[in-house]
Amino acid sequence: MVATRESAELAERLLFDTIEKQNIRRDQLTIHSDNGSSMASKPVAFLLADLGVTTSHSRPHTSNDNPFSESHFKILKYRPEFPDRFYSLAEARSFCTEFYDWYNAEHRHSGIGMHTPFNVHHGRAPAVQHARARVLTTAYTEHPERFVRQHPQPPTFPTTTWINEPAKEETNSMTG
Repeated sequence: MVATRESAELAERLLFDTIEKQNIRRDQLTIHSDNGSSMASKPVAFLLADLGVTTSHSRPHTSNDNPFSESHFKILKYRPEFPDRFYSLAEARSFCTEFYDWYNAEHRHSGIGMHTPFNVHHGRAPAVQHARARVLTTAYTEHPERFVRQHPQPPTFPTTTWINEPAKEETNSMTG
């Protein structure tokens, strides 16, 4: 969502629309946010509780509260075509629409094994990973001298990602 201001009402609408659009089930989602007034507001808190969404918040006065969001904004701002300023809300929305299309469908992310968010979200990453492994095996079979140390493997794909990983005994009780 691109808006001229931040508010609890806009945050509530964004979260509700996104959770509905993505068919998120109760107790399936954890949202990590800062302690800003919009995300910490009662309407947002009640909405998330009603939808069975778990929330986590940063420590107060912590500027790097969500490394995923921080990374996303850095990629956005350092794109060569990012303008010095937007002259209208429509221009900002247009730019962001193009950026998000590229970011989700084309940009390969190192944190998810050089996959696109689109492929991960839609369950296509395992097939892509398998195809990459086949190509690397073929290359190794045809020219093993090019691979000095070992048989090449595609980048690993994480199964779980944490901002603050719980203690191991807590993690084990959550999965077992």
